[in-house]
This record gives sequence, C-alpha cells and structure tokens, in this order.
Amino acid sequence: MPELILPTIRLHAAFLECRDDWGPGLHEDGFGLGADDDVDSPEGFAAWVHERVRLTHPAGDPCPDERHGSPRWIVENGHILGGIALRHWFDDEIGQIGYGVRPSARRRGLASWALGEMLKEARVALGLDRVLIPCLADNIASARTIERNGGVLEGIRDTENGPVRRYWITLDR
Repeated sequence: MPELILPTIRLHAAFLECRDDWGPGLHEDGFGLGADDDVDSPEGFAAWVHERVRLTHPAGDPCPDERHGSPRWIVENGHILGGIALRHWFDDEIGQIGYGVRPSARRRGLASWALGEMLKEARVALGLDRVLIPCLADNIASARTIERNGGVLEGIRDTENGPVRRYWITLDR
C-alpha cells in the first residue's frame, strides 16, 4: 500500500533510482528538483532534502513568510514512486499542486490517489476553497487525473513551456 511521506535522507538510494527512471535531463514534477541541485552526493542530497522540508509546519500553524509548501514522496515498500507538493502560496503560472509519478509506476492510479490526499490537506491545513492545477496541454494522463479529482478546465494558456491546461478544483467544506 503506498503512503505519502516527507522527503527524507534515509531514502537517498531510492530517490536516485526514481530519478534515473525518468531519464537524464527530464523534469520530475512534484519534487522541486532544480538543474543545479546536487542530489548524487550524500551531502548534496541532505542539503536538498533540508531545503524541501525546512519550512514545513503542522496544520493550523501560521505559514512562514517565505515561499514554501508541503512536499511529499509517494513511497511503497521502500521505493519512491513519485512526488507531490502543495504550495502554500498562490502562483498563477505553476498553480498550487504539482505532482509526478515515475514512468515504471504509472497507470496504477497513484497520481489520482496522491492528488486526492493533497486536496484534503489544502482544505484542512490551508483552509482553501479551491486550487489551481495546471498541466501541459498534451499530458492527457495528467488532465484525466485532475478531472477525476473534480478539476474543471478554465482554458488553455500559452506559456514558455508550451500550451498549458488550467484546471480549478473546488474543495468541499
């Protein structure tokens, strides 16, 4: 059974295996991994994980003034299957939730399940009424995941990454 956990240095080898599943140079949504991040060395990985989790806080605690979020890894039997992050600040370009599932773990409903869990957190921890979740227009699997979780298409917007579908999900109270 998969679970959502905070990023941890304990899973360094599992993270590298997950990253390698995507292939070199590909962007892994949901991890917050930048091109200059050193995740190969134990020290670099520890620093990167620290940056991901340093501003996390319990539900109900005030949010820090810095941009931050609730990062989670989708983990099963010690393997990282993907990542998802709820951003605690609104960004009209990248939305409030980003996620990705490694290629070898797709088509199992993991993204839909993880998104549902993060929508609960958005409602409970942040008190949000709705969230914006964009995806590349040609990413039909992601569009279906968002739609399965109640996403309503606002439209398609041209961005520097190409056309992007913009979905809003209304959160039940």
